[in-house]
Amino acid sequence: MKERIIVTMPKEEMISEWYNVKADLPFVLDPPLNPQTKEVITPEALSAIFCPSIIEQEVTTQRHVKIPEDVLNEYVVFRPTPLIRASFLEEYLETPARIYYKYEGVSPTGSHKTNTALAQAYFNARDGIKQLVTETGAGQWGSALSYAGAKFGLKVQVFMVRISYNQKPMRKYMMQLFDGSVQKSPSLNTKCGQEYLKEDPEHPGSLGIAISEAIETVLKDGNSRYSLGSVLDHVLLHQTVIGQELKKQLAM
Repeated sequence: MKERIIVTMPKEEMISEWYNVKADLPFVLDPPLNPQTKEVITPEALSAIFCPSIIEQEVTTQRHVKIPEDVLNEYVVFRPTPLIRASFLEEYLETPARIYYKYEGVSPTGSHKTNTALAQAYFNARDGIKQLVTETGAGQWGSALSYAGAKFGLKVQVFMVRISYNQKPMRKYMMQLFDGSVQKSPSLNTKCGQEYLKEDPEHPGSLGIAISEAIETVLKDGNSRYSLGSVLDHVLLHQTVIGQELKKQLAM
């Protein structure tokens, strides 16, 4: 029988800091712009949708950011994740190269998104936020944030793209299992959603519409904050646990 190579790592060698690549870039990144004014966005504008700790992580150029103990205690449920050698793919390609993949599917909700969901939920809870609002396409991000919210005592409201909501009921059930509140997008709960449904009562939705509904809800509510599973610098920061583990595993 062909040997399957799976590289694991002891819990004692868990990554304890996130790595910020901005500290090592040979140039300074352009600042984000306010989508309405096209001017450099201010911390005050960001504070309407993000908590202070997340804003701080978004702009920091510090090379290493310590992972809080409470987040590490949640990471240890599924981290470090295994590094697996794709020996059958190597064989198929007839390549002398060694091909590995990092398997993040062992997380409680089945994807890498739990890495940042737990961090964002922790920092929002620490800053006194009671509810996070977000969007999800296929449901993986919504599932991850619902799980993280349950872990840190936050309510989570998810706008799920309507076509995915209808096609992927199990993702909806997973979010609800973790006490997440899930609704189709476009919805009647926001002005944005109402406009799209007026044009087409069976509108399939899109990620852009779901994002708009989530942000509108946060701005209207005042006590909730927005959470995003990709794109932003703090999300990239939280995902660096993957690469740092990988480097250690390849050296084993």
